[in-house]
Amino acid sequence: MNTQEHIALARQYGADNYAPLEVVIESAEGAWVTDVDGRRYLDMLSSYSALNFGHGHPRLVKALTKQLDRVVVTSRAFFNDQYGPFCRELAEFCGMEWVLPMNSGAEAVETAIKTARKWGYDVKGVPDGEAEIICCENNFHGRTTTIVSFSTDPIANTGFGPATPGFKIVPFGDLAATEALMTDRTVAVLIEPIQGEAGILMPPEGFFKRLEALCKRNNVLLMVDEIQTGLARTGKKFAYYYDDITPDVLILGKALGGGLLPVSAVVSSKAILGVLTPGTHGSTFGGMPLSCAVAREAMRLLEDEKLADRAAESGSYLMDRLRDMNSPAVCEVRGRGLLIGMELKPEAGTAKKYCLALQEQGLLCKDTHEQVIRFAPPLIIDRKDLDWALERIERVFSGERAEVSG
Repeated sequence: MNTQEHIALARQYGADNYAPLEVVIESAEGAWVTDVDGRRYLDMLSSYSALNFGHGHPRLVKALTKQLDRVVVTSRAFFNDQYGPFCRELAEFCGMEWVLPMNSGAEAVETAIKTARKWGYDVKGVPDGEAEIICCENNFHGRTTTIVSFSTDPIANTGFGPATPGFKIVPFGDLAATEALMTDRTVAVLIEPIQGEAGILMPPEGFFKRLEALCKRNNVLLMVDEIQTGLARTGKKFAYYYDDITPDVLILGKALGGGLLPVSAVVSSKAILGVLTPGTHGSTFGGMPLSCAVAREAMRLLEDEKLADRAAESGSYLMDRLRDMNSPAVCEVRGRGLLIGMELKPEAGTAKKYCLALQEQGLLCKDTHEQVIRFAPPLIIDRKDLDWALERIERVFSGERAEVSG
């Protein structure tokens, strides 16, 4: 089948809950994908950071296939020989004590919410059923019923009520507003170090250090969602490193599965995760041997290939070149490492229009919040491919058009 036939089939039988670009990917390797018609594209999205290591990294594929021949799923009814080593290695990787593995990022966020509430009741002494968690405007932590209850995006939360109570919303980066909403019932602040889905929004300088101090003074857990920003995406192992803080709870996902399968985790102290006892939380597939084997290799790979350094260097180069375009359509270029947002002026048209033009040039990018294009290629991308991409970005923003080559 060709592209249009595949799209027609998907639309006939698949729920219409996404608006993807009209490209049907058949195969992929490294930073490149090929569609069913044989056309190649450079992946500038990385599946929202799930593909930090690129498509089908040989070491990750080897780890996966080796484990496939041994045992894949055991459930948590039994131990498996990958689980203990995975927990130890991830805890040490994060500089923390305990690990609770799940599958999707949203599951990990739900786990963090449950943990914070239970900690609030059992440790802080909040009256049962009255725990409050402070979240930020324009947040994106997933799409479960609880999570969309504190989303400020009308598309995400309209029509899915009644909303789950217990959440307060403050502007991202507003310490005074956060402090004003803290009470003796506040158990946690849940926050992204950079708001990715909101358009790569950056916090004010020094905000997180002051937020950490505020949380400590009020005996409130600081829960940092690094599902998209973690594992070297921003040019450091974790984005919170830029602010020299230590979260009480760290939430991971996406790249932890090496781009091969869903793996997520909540990492914290024994004192915090210890409030969960047998039967209070779980997951059939969380911590399964296959997931643990791949995630272990992903952590080793991140260190061995110095991906944080590569992301920092490539990101600096890409941002500088994007800023140097001086396009009249561009309002701002911002980000860290290889998580970059290009905000367009309203009069320039929507970001989706430009993403379609970039697709014609052989680049797969995605718009977010109407006016922002996200550039987030795999961290293994080389300079030659970045230059190839930049040549086509410059062509689109200078108004030129040409057929995709190579």
